[in-house]
Amino acid sequence: MAKRFSADTYVAGILASDRVMLSRAITLVESRLPSDQELAQQVISQILPHTGNSIRIGITGVPGVGKSTFIEAFGSYLIRQQGKKLAVLAIDPTSQRTGGSILGDKTRMESLSHHPQAFIRPSPAGKSLGGVTRSTREAMLLCEAASFDTIFVETVGVGQSETAVHGMVDFFLLLMLAGAGDELQGIKRGIMEMADAIAITKADGTNQQKAKTARAEYRNALHLYPPPASGWLPRVSVCSALEQSGLETIWQTISDYLAHTQQNGYYEQKRREQNLQWLHETIRQALEEKFYAQRAVQEKLPEITRQVKEGEKSAFAAAAELLGLS
Repeated sequence: MAKRFSADTYVAGILASDRVMLSRAITLVESRLPSDQELAQQVISQILPHTGNSIRIGITGVPGVGKSTFIEAFGSYLIRQQGKKLAVLAIDPTSQRTGGSILGDKTRMESLSHHPQAFIRPSPAGKSLGGVTRSTREAMLLCEAASFDTIFVETVGVGQSETAVHGMVDFFLLLMLAGAGDELQGIKRGIMEMADAIAITKADGTNQQKAKTARAEYRNALHLYPPPASGWLPRVSVCSALEQSGLETIWQTISDYLAHTQQNGYYEQKRREQNLQWLHETIRQALEEKFYAQRAVQEKLPEITRQVKEGEKSAFAAAAELLGLS
């Protein structure tokens, strides 16, 4: 079992940018043990005044788009050219089944992971997306308190995780691949609508023209969507992690977006709405955990589950019966 410290020790280490203590604090918030959770919340409460000053960037992409390669290239650019201090976190709702891929990503991001101004954290193998996102949010706050001014939140899984990431970041970047068939197929419209920018990756060699064609197609497609609440028209660009090209354009897009939304008040409004969203999600998850932890529910659940599965009882009647035990 990992060694536990006092809340003050964790806080002092985090505020001093001690990466070892930061890692241990993130391990603490990932734990589901009640004693660890109580201690974790003491730590979070104390570091909260030192949070909120980072740029939170969500990054997602279709399979094969080269997310880890892009993150290493873009992260290295931000550190070396923009003087940023970067933390990379991941949401992986599939990790409970497959072990996830972020550990492999960390290996592939070898240069970035060894940089003193970068911190890469694998996601926990949670039992639910809600559990993973809660610990990722708290990890993000801990990283901010440890003076990381730029946070990448990467989606390793697909589907619902994009919505989860969008709900905790300031800017949402969608990575797409050109030359893989019809570029406008194979991705949900909802994810396109969430994107504040789209970057066509691997725009190098013989793929450059395909990337430019895809850029034009996405620009046309984005005009078909209703204008977002931010008042920002999403931009589409091309980049190559291999050639280190297009990275400056992506950073300029992010900077322009932040300036635009901070000026019109959307940035602060979104952060406030996210805080409320985190509150309600935390309440829902806590109630669910408390419900399933009850002995009466645990004793009755297997039989009721069997009855629903066999069609002997409706899901609604079964739920009402279980809820009546609490």
